[in-house]
Amino acid sequence: MSTSLSQILDRTFGHPRGLLGRFGGRAMAHGNAATELRVVELASIESGETALVVGPGPGVGLQATAERAGHAIGVDPSPEMLARSRRRCGDEVELRLGTADSTGQPDGSVDVVLSVNSVQLWEDRAAGFAELFRALRPGGRLLLSAHEKWLPVSRHELADEVAAAGFTDLQTWTWEPPGFGASLAAQLRAFKPPA
Repeated sequence: MSTSLSQILDRTFGHPRGLLGRFGGRAMAHGNAATELRVVELASIESGETALVVGPGPGVGLQATAERAGHAIGVDPSPEMLARSRRRCGDEVELRLGTADSTGQPDGSVDVVLSVNSVQLWEDRAAGFAELFRALRPGGRLLLSAHEKWLPVSRHELADEVAAAGFTDLQTWTWEPPGFGASLAAQLRAFKPPA
C-alpha cells in the first residue's frame, strides 16, 4: 500500500481526524452498525459485567453495550471518535484515549472485550492480544469482527495469534451483514481460561 493511501486511511479510519475523520465516523456509524449490534448480542453481556470496547468509533456498539453491561468502557486512539462516542452515549460510559495494546485497564478488570473493524488497524496485534488477555478476568471472553477482505492475515491465522496470547476455546466464522454490498465479516470468539 502506498504511503499516501496509508496516510489517508489512517486519517479516515485508523486515527480519524479533520474532514476525513468526520467522513470516516459517519461511514463507520452507518456501515458497521449491524455488525456492532450482532457482536454485542453474541457477547451475551449480563447486567453486572464490565465490558471494554476497543475502537468504539462513533459509539454505536458502545451504546448497545452500555444498555446491557453494568459498566461500559471505550478506548479509542482518536479524540474525535471519543467525542462522537460521548455525544451518542453521554455519561453512560467511561471513555479514554487508548489502543488495544494500551487500554489503561487494571489486570483482570473486565468480563468481556469487544472490537469491530479495528483489529486490522492495530499497530502490533500480538501486543494488543496480550494486553486484552491481561485486562480480562479469568473466564472472560473476547469477541472480534472485521471485514474479512481488510484483514492482513486470514481469520484462521488471526485465531492462531489469539491462541498464542493464551486464549482458549476459540471459534471463528464468517457472517454476511444485511444490506446491499455489505462486506463479509470474519468473526472470532475466545476465552481467558478460568483461574
